[in-house]
Amino acid sequence: MVSREDLESYLIRMDLDYEEIDPGMFLVRGRNHGFPFVVHHDEALLLIRMKLMDMSETNESRELFRTLLQLNASEVVHGAYGIEEDELIISDTLELETLDFHELRASMESIELAAATHMETIRDLAGAEAAAKGAED
Repeated sequence: MVSREDLESYLIRMDLDYEEIDPGMFLVRGRNHGFPFVVHHDEALLLIRMKLMDMSETNESRELFRTLLQLNASEVVHGAYGIEEDELIISDTLELETLDFHELRASMESIELAAATHMETIRDLAGAEAAAKGAED
């Protein structure tokens, strides 16, 4: 099982900037300085979450939701887009029992790639103002 210390060593091996903001919870900045990750080491699971933007009633369009579901089904290799409270996120959950360095790296790179590749489409559908605000938070 991957310990908190193992996770930290994986982040170091990936040459990522990070800080532990709570015990077992890390704020991680990718190499391309895109959206930051929150990586949470729980008892049996590792939760990876990236906030993409704030959601509001004005950008809750059927077309946006349809597109996100299509991207989940066809283009997001690890993880999925979702809505948590009033935020559009992309997240992945990994089992600590079998987690290794390569699986963690693949998950994080997949999330970064999805965010970088899809943000223009998401901005167009949701409104550029909401997406720009998400990047600032």
